[in-house]
Amino acid sequence: MSYLLVSPCRNEADFMKLTLDSVVAQTVQPDLWVIVDDGSTDDTPAILKEYADKHPFIQIITRENRGHRSVGPGVIEAFYHGYDQVDVSQFDYVCKFDLDLDLPPRYFEILIERMEQNPRIGTCSGKAYFKDKKTDRLISEKCGDEMSVGMTKFYRRSCFEDIGGFVRQVMWDGIDCHKCRQLGWIAVSWDEPELQFIHLRPMGSSQQGIMTGRMRHGFGQYFMGTSLLYMTASSVFRMLHPPYFIGGFAMWWGYAKSLLQRKPRFDDTELVSFINDYQTQCLLKGKTQATENLNIVQQQVWDEKH
Repeated sequence: MSYLLVSPCRNEADFMKLTLDSVVAQTVQPDLWVIVDDGSTDDTPAILKEYADKHPFIQIITRENRGHRSVGPGVIEAFYHGYDQVDVSQFDYVCKFDLDLDLPPRYFEILIERMEQNPRIGTCSGKAYFKDKKTDRLISEKCGDEMSVGMTKFYRRSCFEDIGGFVRQVMWDGIDCHKCRQLGWIAVSWDEPELQFIHLRPMGSSQQGIMTGRMRHGFGQYFMGTSLLYMTASSVFRMLHPPYFIGGFAMWWGYAKSLLQRKPRFDDTELVSFINDYQTQCLLKGKTQATENLNIVQQQVWDEKH
């Protein structure tokens, strides 16, 4: 089974060698790894050249410097800048992959094995952990089992095409998994030792600080169509995990501020309704049971297509 990695990056010199080394050390290496240098001004280009010269499966594509780091839609635009230059029909799997990760060696091998065993799995991942700066202890980022994580979105190519790829907005990495379920696919992640990886730049930390990152997440939930009730429950859950209180509150305020300002929202009304129904069931039954029930119901949708 062949797989393609596409990595948008900008000024990743502090982290990228660990990431590059961990991919090179994979038991099943990518058939092609397209790295899109999105206008780096640090040592990123030199490091990329060093690795590309040593490893033929690494291909570097350079974009002009826009003058600043861009998250959300900017990252996806950089992803597509690379993705659109590849004949993706020759790959069974495709992965949007960040350059601030340290992977265990069998990471991609295991993901492919799981997807080969279950043809309904459209997207999957392991779980992200980050190191506590004071104790060096690994702390889970608490990503739900019903999602593949945004920093390493491993997709069956046929599923990625079926959902229409990523939307070019902040919540692209949540909307895609909901779209998968709507079309009968399964989105999943596993918290197992051989699939646990280190996120060298913790989720939601943002280049401007963790408050900015978490508020951005709150706006993303608002944009996706999440209800105020579900967002409040989710924010309270996050308050109980590092960074305590402030992380969850920043998420809630990012949502509430967007609501008060009546910012534009995702215009796929059918999918938004699907997401709201699912989130309601999560509040009533718990996320695990609600996801299991929905996947059983959506089996018929997948069977009709396949």
